[in-house]
Amino acid sequence: MPFALTGVISGATVFGASQYFSHENNGEDFSYFTTASKKSAFVGMGTAVGDDFVKASKATVPAVVTIKNYQDRATQRPQESDMFDFFFGPGNSPFGGGQQRQQQQPPKNMPSGLGSGVIISPDGYIISNNHVVAGANKLEVVLSNKKSYIATLIGTDPNTDISLLKIEEKGLPYLNFANSDLTEVGQWVLAVGNPLGLNSTVTAGIISAKGRSIDILSQQSRTPIESFIQTDAAINPGNSGGALVNVNGDLIGINTAIQSKTGYYEGYGFAVPSNLARKIVEDIKKFGLVQRGFLGVGSLDLSNEMQVAAYNQREKKNLKAGDGIYVTEITKKSGAEDAGIQVGDIITKIDNTDISGFSDLSLAIGSRRPGDKVNVTYSRNGKINNVSVTLKDQKGGTSSRSKDDLTVTEKIGSEFEPLSERVKTDYGLESGVIAKNVLEGSEMDKIGVVDNYIVMEINGKPVNSQKDVEKILNGYKGNVQVKYVDAYGRITTRGFKLQ
Repeated sequence: MPFALTGVISGATVFGASQYFSHENNGEDFSYFTTASKKSAFVGMGTAVGDDFVKASKATVPAVVTIKNYQDRATQRPQESDMFDFFFGPGNSPFGGGQQRQQQQPPKNMPSGLGSGVIISPDGYIISNNHVVAGANKLEVVLSNKKSYIATLIGTDPNTDISLLKIEEKGLPYLNFANSDLTEVGQWVLAVGNPLGLNSTVTAGIISAKGRSIDILSQQSRTPIESFIQTDAAINPGNSGGALVNVNGDLIGINTAIQSKTGYYEGYGFAVPSNLARKIVEDIKKFGLVQRGFLGVGSLDLSNEMQVAAYNQREKKNLKAGDGIYVTEITKKSGAEDAGIQVGDIITKIDNTDISGFSDLSLAIGSRRPGDKVNVTYSRNGKINNVSVTLKDQKGGTSSRSKDDLTVTEKIGSEFEPLSERVKTDYGLESGVIAKNVLEGSEMDKIGVVDNYIVMEINGKPVNSQKDVEKILNGYKGNVQVKYVDAYGRITTRGFKLQ
């Protein structure tokens, strides 16, 4: 039986890996970061479990780092809620969380938060979580051998909670990316990171589930991708951004969150799959921003009985819960519309991936780039149909974009609305615009601007509309000065640099 199992696994591995890495990428090279052997490995009967764990630990520990997040007091603004409080417990998020964070500021020259990261190339590229680096004005990376470096933040993606950093060093130990599509529930894994300040900690467990959505990223992103690997390997605050590896020491996930009432380990840890993480960091490195394809459909997750019941009541429908995604709307000029997909269709498969619920669809589409083609299998009136769909970006484009292609509001991470005369009178202002849809980790977010703050001036010039902001910053490179009013009426001037 072990030999038979090995044969099946090897065949599945080659097929799955070839499917994942053979997607069209407009002729671009996305092979900078190294890939593990296509052969998957499991710990089963007749193998020395302890020896396998030792081997994986020795390979992984040197490549997992501590990340120290330093912030100015001004950037540590109070928030109504911390998205990680629910998962880590009140006051126990990776950065202190909740009321505790508002009442206790870290001493000067002390980090406000600690997390983990994984070295993924010998020249110093490091992958971590977006929430580990959020709000930092300085990021310090400490290797397992205690050497310390100041890191450059290359880019972040709130949609997947992934970030990419760089330190200036050569010949570093690093981890290979395994094909996370080939992982199986019940497979042995190790979680490596720095929980609770305990550097280079290794814990063991199994993959408890795949394709898990816990609705944690929706609080920092309007279009999150959640299809986590769930594990019972012990993960605690500080593990965020660390490695989830197989028994070969190959990277299969980036540890991101725990689900806990106390804020500490209760057996439920979640990691971003390595295939998705790799795609994100390759995009950031090559383009400076994530290239994300969209199918162009509004969806109802038929596997969620509560959502189905609510939809039936609201729309006077009689849909039955089950597997698949029910199409509720079609975006104009989208790939779905071009391919003839209609409202009422039930999507059941993307390429060779079965779509049981929204997390499956989110990963299958969100890990592709604009211009990529996917084969969509759907049911219409009981008949199975297959169609090829060309994915597009949110603006309807099918080509890759760089930072130079972004609009001003995309570059700074905020949209703006004019002030009403009443608000001007209430605040005693002659000019100003209201910040809307401020993105987590954006330039505006970093200087402390959140939704509904009033921006009075940019670079010393009054602004009264989004067009005013765009006119001042369009084509501008250099230091940007922003004068804004917070919810308490306090006027603050902060800045950032546009490149």
